Amino acid sequence: MISEIRNSCIRMIVFGKVQGVFFRKHTQQKAIELNIIGFVKNQSDQSVLINACGEKENLDTFIDWCKHGPPRANVSHFELNVVILDRSFISFTILK
Repeated sequence: MISEIRNSCIRMIVFGKVQGVFFRKHTQQKAIELNIIGFVKNQSDQSVLINACGEKENLDTFIDWCKHGPPRANVSHFELNVVILDRSFISFTILK
């Protein structure tokens, strides 16, 4: 999924029933579990924006999880890009 670069960053926008179902909280928990840094944020169009950096294998697992999200979510589709992000994050946070 992600290139062979050991540490990568992604920007993912997740669409569907992803707000009001604790998507951000569960995303943060999964990111912390996988040692991924970055943030998750609700957007005004009812989608969720995720910026995440970590090791390739962990990001692949994280992306697979985000395709479905937590039990109450219903992901209809998503956009995924490998990007160069600010790696000054020291944890994975929820932005308001």
